[in-house]
Amino acid sequence: MAYEKNANFRLRITRDIFRLLIAPPLALALVAHVAHIRLGWWSPLAYLSSIVFGTIARVQYADMVHRREAKQLGARLIPRVVGKWPGNIDVMLKLRKGLSTGYIYQAYLDLFEEYQCTTLNTRFLWTDNIISMDQEHCKYVLATGFNHFWRGTAQRERLETFLGDGIFNRDDEHRTLARPFFTRDRASDFELFERYTARTFAILSEKAALNEPVDVQDLYARFTIDAASESLFGKNLDTLSACLPRPCSSLPLERGSMTDDAWGTFVRAFETLQRINTLRARTGLIWPLFELFDDKTIPYVDTIRHWTDPLVKQTLEAKAAAKRAGVERNVEEKTFLQHLADSTEDVGKIRDQLLNILLAARDTTACLLTYVTYFLAIHPDVAEKLRREVSHVCGDQPPTYEKIKKLKYMKAVIDETLRLFPPVPLNQRQSRPVSCTLPVPDPTFPVDSQRPLYMPKSTTFFYSTLLIQRNKALWGPDADEFDPDRWIDPGRLSRYTSNPMMFTPFSAGPRICIGQNYAYNEASYFLVRLMQQFCTFTLAPDAQPPSSLPPAEWKAGRGRMAFERVRPEAAMTLFVKVRFIFGIGHFRSMSMVVNDDADKFLVFRGGFLSGSIIASSKCTRELGRSTTPNTIVFDVVIFIF
Repeated sequence: MAYEKNANFRLRITRDIFRLLIAPPLALALVAHVAHIRLGWWSPLAYLSSIVFGTIARVQYADMVHRREAKQLGARLIPRVVGKWPGNIDVMLKLRKGLSTGYIYQAYLDLFEEYQCTTLNTRFLWTDNIISMDQEHCKYVLATGFNHFWRGTAQRERLETFLGDGIFNRDDEHRTLARPFFTRDRASDFELFERYTARTFAILSEKAALNEPVDVQDLYARFTIDAASESLFGKNLDTLSACLPRPCSSLPLERGSMTDDAWGTFVRAFETLQRINTLRARTGLIWPLFELFDDKTIPYVDTIRHWTDPLVKQTLEAKAAAKRAGVERNVEEKTFLQHLADSTEDVGKIRDQLLNILLAARDTTACLLTYVTYFLAIHPDVAEKLRREVSHVCGDQPPTYEKIKKLKYMKAVIDETLRLFPPVPLNQRQSRPVSCTLPVPDPTFPVDSQRPLYMPKSTTFFYSTLLIQRNKALWGPDADEFDPDRWIDPGRLSRYTSNPMMFTPFSAGPRICIGQNYAYNEASYFLVRLMQQFCTFTLAPDAQPPSSLPPAEWKAGRGRMAFERVRPEAAMTLFVKVRFIFGIGHFRSMSMVVNDDADKFLVFRGGFLSGSIIASSKCTRELGRSTTPNTIVFDVVIFIF
């Protein structure tokens, strides 16, 4: 297959190499030739010196230009990281290690606290690279100063092969094309949600009868992608009917485990592509050096295309057949995929849009459901309060759109989960080819000057939604705690209502997520049915395998690191890191409370990262010891892997 669009990263890095390493010696050789100077044995040293002095001259010139432009704009330079090694290489290596092994984005937070600022220029390899946890600056980039920023060339280079012309890799009309398919009617297709929720719970019940464990993080991903594929593409990918991961027989994967079948191959390719692109971003502009002759994404992109291309082909064939029959459909009657096919016959563009939507539909809502389940597990009071609200508003009936609107505490639980664990915890923009200024920083740290900050042209700007939404200066001293009541108590809620840009899990401004209502409705519907059919759970930390536990040193850390029960990770989107121990099983007991009238219950393994249906209450009644007329407390044996 051809990947011409992605060739630009090779062109760019070749141009950079020529400019940095070849042009200075060539210039020196030309000067020596014109001046009739024979360098002789001094040639190697002279050429090397020309590279060093050329780099110094270029950096000094760029700094001079920045200072001059900042002065003209009445701004000051963004604080810079100062490392011990040239090009801040020591800081770059330390940061990369911290991001790979430490608590999520703690390495960034440590840098911000060290320099007492919320926006920082890392200057890795003498290249401007801005990182931020500043709410005012993110507000400017996303909304008030939107026209000064775009997706940019750096992101396109990294993601072109993977996401191509899709909505998450472009700045043009792609969002307008997709918007009609996220209206209220389409985002509130509760009949569709019911079908796939029921199918998901049927799997749990089936596994209960067979006494088999279930990887819930994987199951949530299947639920979301099946529902989205039918809603947007008119074709159910039917991943819930595919083979599920099994202990000791499934393959290891960073987000848990996968199956050795077609769907498992797709999942591995999908998640590997996300990991590769995350590593590219952390490596900076020099990442093409490591892929100059071998683009690491291509084998996995080919795997993805084996899944997506048949969908595109079938849609184009159906379009041709409809055209021959003289059949025309309006937008309301079309699926998203049909609308794409009517807009273009470019297979690449249709495929890219399809893949972008699949990424959003699968990862973000699955992430939300995973972390809501985690919080319900470690906060039984929240789970009980939520179940009471569901029982009061919905009873045992499927929820309607109107009833979901009445579930205030449900909305608070979802928002609080999104606040602490936004599905996209780090995002990026790039300033356009004209320099601009960022507003005065937010009040997180004291500032010596009220002047704005100078933002260089064509410079990457990384901002962490996760760090902003946990910032105590914005949210109060309990910002690290999970407390849905902050969204209900008027006094505490006023922090948000007076400054809504400090909560942007779905982004903000012109590029706000067009699928946020779909995500809220889908998650709410699923959680209502979950609370109606499954009981409250109690986590037994001593039952967790060491590979799923946070490192012991985290207990001495600050914030959520000190009391987190799972290992949050991010590769483009957030997930819970699960270590699969291939070929090894650990048996432990876990205490849980179930309702005697229920015919099924749920157990989560590995810190509630994934779950196991062990048996029905009828099967375990003899093992339990009755405490109240409708409750049994018992110990069950679960297979932890």
